[in-house]
Amino acid sequence: MVTPSRDARGGEAWSVAALARALADSLWARFGVVSVQGEISGFTRASSGHCYFALRDESAQLRCVMFRQRAALVDFEMRDGVQVELRAQVGIYEPRGDLQLQVESVRRFGQGALMEQFLRLKARLRAEGLFEADRKRALPEVVRSVGIVTSPKAAALHDVLVTLRRRSPQVRVIVYPASVQGAAAPGELVRALRAAQQRAEVDVLLLVRGGGSLEDLWAFNDEGLARALAQSSLPVISGVGHETDFTIADFAADMRAPTPTAAAEMCAAPREELLEGLRRAARALGHALQVRLGREQQRMDRLQLRLPPPSRVLRDAELHLRDLQARRRQALTAALQRGSQRVQLGQARLRALPRQDLARRAAALDGLERRLHQGLAQLRARQQQRVLGLQARLRALDPSATLRRGYCLAWSDDGSVLQDAAQLRAGQTIVLATAEHAASLGLGEVRPVGHPLRAGAGTDPGDCS
Repeated sequence: MVTPSRDARGGEAWSVAALARALADSLWARFGVVSVQGEISGFTRASSGHCYFALRDESAQLRCVMFRQRAALVDFEMRDGVQVELRAQVGIYEPRGDLQLQVESVRRFGQGALMEQFLRLKARLRAEGLFEADRKRALPEVVRSVGIVTSPKAAALHDVLVTLRRRSPQVRVIVYPASVQGAAAPGELVRALRAAQQRAEVDVLLLVRGGGSLEDLWAFNDEGLARALAQSSLPVISGVGHETDFTIADFAADMRAPTPTAAAEMCAAPREELLEGLRRAARALGHALQVRLGREQQRMDRLQLRLPPPSRVLRDAELHLRDLQARRRQALTAALQRGSQRVQLGQARLRALPRQDLARRAAALDGLERRLHQGLAQLRARQQQRVLGLQARLRALDPSATLRRGYCLAWSDDGSVLQDAAQLRAGQTIVLATAEHAASLGLGEVRPVGHPLRAGAGTDPGDCS
């Protein structure tokens, strides 16, 4: 307890500090913590984080201080002109002797009932599972069209359109008009959402509105709107108010954006990002094609190495033809020998037969001899046809036959056949042969040119492959 001291005349005398402290104690004892309503005026936030302002009404004002720890808990922007209801201790600021309210908490004036209603609805819908993450729809990977549910006069619409035009000009935009404030707004918002779903012309919906007070944003705390958002067949991004504003629609939507501009940025990928993805895919495809071409070229080289050279094919065919001719001669000789033996045997048997059977046996022998000659003639004809066929095949494989049709062959100086013009080098000596003649050539300049047989097929003249 602060008490006065005695003066020179024996009366009570207060020091200034003691009287200020006594008044502060009396105010605390009388009022304690009080609730006061009024308008913020002269608001200042110091570098320390403490807030200083006056709370006034039409006829009076009181100085207020709110320390940093308390000010950090305020969920709205305190500024001049805002109507608030605060809880504070009544005291004296002793260095100046000013009456001062030391604020413990503050909220917007008149929003208490609305906030309680908001919290009750939020708790009930959450209990129903309306806000669960597993029921929310994911945004499509590629967004071609975006629907915007808002008022055509809203500044938020302008912000969204500017953002989409700047970041994602490839996206088509369709506006579904609805009021965003007032008693009719919830019903209009629900009808706009259902119209977008019925028309099925967009990939994602944006529900947007600029900032405002709790009363201004109350249309987005409607239960019917929340259920319409939860039942929507299209994914919905809610971008209502400022970053610190929360509505029931934010919880019911598939995704919440802190502002309408942020909603526009979240709904579609930037055009440059999509183009870069396409460029990366093109590079990957080109690399895959190069790898595949290289693998196929190696496969062609391996197959080419497995093919025998033409000279060996011709040599094998000639040896096979000679073998067939020798076998034909052997078969003819053996057949003649067998026929001669049969004739001799028949003659011997005729000589051994009685006279009366001689004529019959002679006739039979003549028949056998005719059949022998006929069989030999048929065998000779078949063998001759086969030989002719083999000769035709041999002539078709004969390089000289090809050369007589206007072609020529080239040999390198080591005696190997040149199979590719790409093997030619300046200073090299080659042998060029036609059907009747051959000549040795010394090469000077070797320059690749377009293949004459491919000129008509649109081949690049510089291609010498």
